[in-house]
Amino acid sequence: MHQVTAIGFDLFDTLITVERLGLHEALGRLVGSLQGQGLAVQQESFVPVYREASRRFVEDARSHGRETHNRFWISAALHQVGYPLSPDDRRIALAVDAYFSAFLDYAALLPDTQNMLMALKGRYRLGLLSNFTHAPAAKAILDRLGVTPFLEVTVISGEIGYRKPHAQAFDVLSERFGVPRDRIAFVGDDLDNDVHGARQAGLLPIWTTCARAHKSAQTTASTLWSGAVADPTVPTVASWGELLTLLGGE
Repeated sequence: MHQVTAIGFDLFDTLITVERLGLHEALGRLVGSLQGQGLAVQQESFVPVYREASRRFVEDARSHGRETHNRFWISAALHQVGYPLSPDDRRIALAVDAYFSAFLDYAALLPDTQNMLMALKGRYRLGLLSNFTHAPAAKAILDRLGVTPFLEVTVISGEIGYRKPHAQAFDVLSERFGVPRDRIAFVGDDLDNDVHGARQAGLLPIWTTCARAHKSAQTTASTLWSGAVADPTVPTVASWGELLTLLGGE
């Protein structure tokens, strides 16, 4: 890791967690917004249609690496229940904001994250690359949790149109850093999107299980992280202290 001059981070379950948020609440806010704008949709009938639409769009996005957006999911679901609204309709934009307001309310930094960022700031150029469909919400979360001042580069898939593990997402991160890819470490929790994606794009991946340890300490569910197997050639850190040690900071 001696050649590393920049570090990119994933966002969810890497720097922050929203484990107290039930998607039922976020969906309730979405439906409430639509109802408040005169659309007679009912949560019991609309939510299953919305979930199916989102599943189709997300699977398609994962297959070709081009990011989707919630406004398309909502528009498709509304078409099915008799409201043919365009994805660009203002009512859908307001519903998207209502949905993500729940994420903003429940997002929290993982333990010691701010101290870790403080320790690395100045020694490395720090940045973020997140798969998140609605960039304004992601940036609002970063602002509220005090992460923004540590980041020189912020790349959100919903803003650039590509999502990890597509190489284009990592290319944008490298270009904005102005640093060769082999001098960028990328820290993330997802083996496919973060670890394998970064490696295939020429970055140096680091797998973090910090969220895994944090959530395991708060649950008795033994299957919470089943199936995740580390690549023995990829550094793994279970705490931010281990990351600082790996980078030679302790």
